[in-house]
Amino acid sequence: MANVIIHNLEVRLHVEGDDGAVFTRLFNRHIQAWSRLYEDECARAKHAESERRLGDGEDR
Repeated sequence: MANVIIHNLEVRLHVEGDDGAVFTRLFNRHIQAWSRLYEDECARAKHAESERRLGDGEDR
């Protein structure tokens, strides 16, 4: 999975109450979901790589 670098991010929210608290809650929820997906993808890639290595060892 490729690395992503965000150079500039602007977010505008129109909510009732504390804008900062709402943004923080929503950001945390979505970044945690993204992180779980990213970790799952990394684990699948690592598992696939280890499976390929096992196959390579049997041919020798």
